[in-house]
Formats: sequence, structure tokens, C-alpha cells
Amino acid sequence: MSEEKNLKLEEENAAIAPVSTDASVAPVQAKAAVAEDADDDRDEGPAFSLDSGADEELPEEIKQKLEKNKQARAKKKLVKKRKKRAARTVKVGNAYINATYNNTMVTLADANGDVISWASAGMAGFKGAKKATPYAAQIITKIAVQKAKEEYGLQEVSVFVSGVGTGREAAIRALNANGLEVSAIKDTTPVPHNGCRPKKPRRV
Repeated sequence: MSEEKNLKLEEENAAIAPVSTDASVAPVQAKAAVAEDADDDRDEGPAFSLDSGADEELPEEIKQKLEKNKQARAKKKLVKKRKKRAARTVKVGNAYINATYNNTMVTLADANGDVISWASAGMAGFKGAKKATPYAAQIITKIAVQKAKEEYGLQEVSVFVSGVGTGREAAIRALNANGLEVSAIKDTTPVPHNGCRPKKPRRV
């Protein structure tokens, strides 16, 4: 019996023995690392500056995403084999900017309204809340303008802005910064004229 008691005492002492400091510190360090990663995810990319010109190149991540999209489109074209159209030039066109609370979309069209290039924040690789930032609007405007200038020789645009998102001003400034002459700006945001009857007040 005494031997059994001694064994039990030894087991209890082993269970009560303090854990080494290294093991207790490790989870704390892991939590700190997770918190730092979460802070990094919250960053909305580089700060948007009004003076940022067209000379700056696109970020590497966005370049890689655009390259992948190009390759995918090239594969589809090989399968379809369309007839080649004669290259046309569009020197004067329209720019349509749709700036919502969640996204920004830029569409460049000719005088008839036929789309020649477009870009959206999601297409450029932005996700979540970052899609509605002025920085995202600046980047997508640059993408759309580059394509329109290379393929169609676009030089001058009339701008039609719709929506009240944060990217509307940044997109207009980026059009000018990337070498397009802005001849007119018109706000086409729809405004209600007391047409719809409001909902009844909520009873709590």
C-alpha cells in the first residue's frame, strides 16, 4: 500500500510542477503575430495623393493579375478565331464613372456610346472595403485610359459621373493626369423628386 501511495504522490507533484517559461511565452508571441497580420490586412494600400501623376507604374500585384487575364483572353480568342477588324481611331469619346459606396467602375466609349475600354476595382485585384477607395479609382482609371490610348488613340473625353462614392473625384483627376483632355463634366446621379411613398415608421 505504501508503494501505491508514493506513486500517487509523485504523479500529483508532476502535475502541479510549474510549466517552463518558454512554453508560456510562445502562445503570447503567436497572438501578437496574428494581431500584426490583422493590422496589415486593414491597410488600404498606399495613401492617395492628388498630385500623383501618370509617370508612376502600376503595382506589381495588379500587373500580374492583368497579365493572367490577358493570357486567359488570348486562349479564348485562339479557340473562337474571329475575323480581324480594321483598326479604327477614336480621338474624342465619353468617360462614364460609376462611383458607389462599395465599388468604382470606369468605362470609356466613343461618341456613339460603343465601349472601347473599361475597368473596375474588382478587376484590378482590390477586395472588400478597398474597392471603394480613391486609390483604387486612380489605378483603374489608369488601366482603362492606357488601353483606350494604345488601341484607339483616345485624346479627349466628356465625363459623366454617377454615384456618391469616394472614388469619383479621384477618377476624374486621374483621367487628366493620364493624358486625356477633359472637355466637360456632368453629374448624372439620379435624384428622387418625391416620387415614392416612404415606409411607415418602425414600431418598437
